[in-house]
Amino acid sequence: MQSTDPFSVPPQESSFWQRQGATLKGILIFILVLALLIPTFMIEGIIHERESRQAEAISEVSSKWGNRQTLAGPVLVLPFEQILRNDKGLETGRLLKQAYFLPDALQISGTISPEKRHRGIFEVVLYSGQLALEGTFAQQEVEKIIPSDAIILWNKAMLVLGIPDLRGLKDQVTLQWDGKGLVADPGIPVTGVAESGIHVPLDLTPIPATLPENKTEHKFRLDVALKGSGSLFFTPVGKVTQLHLNSPWPDPSFTGAFLPDEKTISATGFDASWKILNLNRNYPQLWTSDQEQVFESSGFGVEFLLPVDNYQKSTRSVKYAILFIGLTFLCVFFIEMRQSNRVHPFQYALIGLALVIFYTLLVSISEHIPFNPAYLISAIMTVGLTGLYAGSLFHSTRMGLLVGGTLTVLYGFLFITLQQQDYALLTGSIWQLVIVGAYAV
Repeated sequence: MQSTDPFSVPPQESSFWQRQGATLKGILIFILVLALLIPTFMIEGIIHERESRQAEAISEVSSKWGNRQTLAGPVLVLPFEQILRNDKGLETGRLLKQAYFLPDALQISGTISPEKRHRGIFEVVLYSGQLALEGTFAQQEVEKIIPSDAIILWNKAMLVLGIPDLRGLKDQVTLQWDGKGLVADPGIPVTGVAESGIHVPLDLTPIPATLPENKTEHKFRLDVALKGSGSLFFTPVGKVTQLHLNSPWPDPSFTGAFLPDEKTISATGFDASWKILNLNRNYPQLWTSDQEQVFESSGFGVEFLLPVDNYQKSTRSVKYAILFIGLTFLCVFFIEMRQSNRVHPFQYALIGLALVIFYTLLVSISEHIPFNPAYLISAIMTVGLTGLYAGSLFHSTRMGLLVGGTLTVLYGFLFITLQQQDYALLTGSIWQLVIVGAYAV
């Protein structure tokens, strides 16, 4: 029934913006969250650029000191001339080839002393050490691989040792061969062992069995003073290869084809031992230059790691940026819906940019101090700034503390996740579910 009162005011119908204001505001905030992903992607690019700068610094310092080293050998090389004959059995020429022999026993021991060097703000791990390689070669069973009519050049034999970066040699390499001292020459004159290294010429002319000097095996010892960076690897060329390394470096990473049988790691360094048989690798004890053998796949040793990789942790933290921005905006939005004060989208953008700047602070500060204190400083600055700004928006200290407390919880959970290695994904998934559930409740 219509009212007959001529002075009554008809109720005004609410506008579309009034009815759908909250929904439209939510859509606008969602779009703003997606837009803020652009600067987070840019920050990831900055982190990768800084990682590249670090790699360049490491490469520059290592190139002047010594790169990663892998000792391949020692290998005994025995040249021979294979006689070429025609159908009538007459000699038509000779072809120079090599026979390669690996030691029956090889024992390697050494003490490695790493140290940190700086190139600008970046740290580089370098090492130096004294290595002793000793063992035995059995009397060469040439009849197994060298043709019976070949001419063996016994006086042109050599012992070769592959070393990738010869700049890492600190001193002359000496060889004790059957008690006789010899000095190594640079380079490897033959192929089939390594691209670079050193060699020692030997005269293996057989001694008649009736003479007392005749030997059934040759004993050797190589003393190598070596420098390098990053890692030190070895190849198990002996029928039985035993390696013992010790170092004052407290953060080793044992890697390669074989792990140590025994190891002790403490704050004062590490001590590790390996024992490897020829049955554990995929190349024989003797072969000729007609065949090609690859040693690299059997390399093993130790990497000298820096205790903290701040760029890796920073990259992992950036991946949670959208969650931080979204949950913080959601907190502010809920407060706004319960308050008379309205927050302009531009003010949301300022809060989002403050959250993004956290990651640039984290990267830049962690380049100068350890990651954990850098994270604490960056989080305190971001939480403080965002909390104060939220308090001024709503004219309420309590609301500012609520937003700041929410961020504190988020950064706390993120910090715990970044400390994990094997359980980082599981920890991150659980705390995301808990926080989203808390908002839903």
